[in-house]
Amino acid sequence: MIAVDSSVLLDVLADDPHHARASADCIGDALEAGEVVICDAVVAEVQAMLATRETAMDALAAFGIRYLPTVEQAAVRAGHMQRRFRDRGGRRERVVADFLIGAHAMLQCQALITRDAGFFRDYFKGLKLIVPKSS
Repeated sequence: MIAVDSSVLLDVLADDPHHARASADCIGDALEAGEVVICDAVVAEVQAMLATRETAMDALAAFGIRYLPTVEQAAVRAGHMQRRFRDRGGRRERVVADFLIGAHAMLQCQALITRDAGFFRDYFKGLKLIVPKSS
């Protein structure tokens, strides 16, 4: 099972001129290999960016992406990682959603598709990251 970060989904949904093709290809490859899921934080972030009354899950179900709720252990891990970030002097541009996405992927999935590999590599060591390659 592979998790997807919000930014990758938004590349595809918004048809981003720089990243849409690579993100769509990466998601497609993951779907061919097995299940692709998103967590609570991704649902909320994608929903906030949709300019229609359509729900995020309606839009994503068409791709074959399903919702997998965050378990308690992942939520607690996210809180610990955000505390570590703040203790290291991290600025407020990182919100708890970023940590929820990472903890969900690490504890409940085998990998995360993201364009923010540096952040996830630093705070979620051992999490397999899949980065869409733009041409």
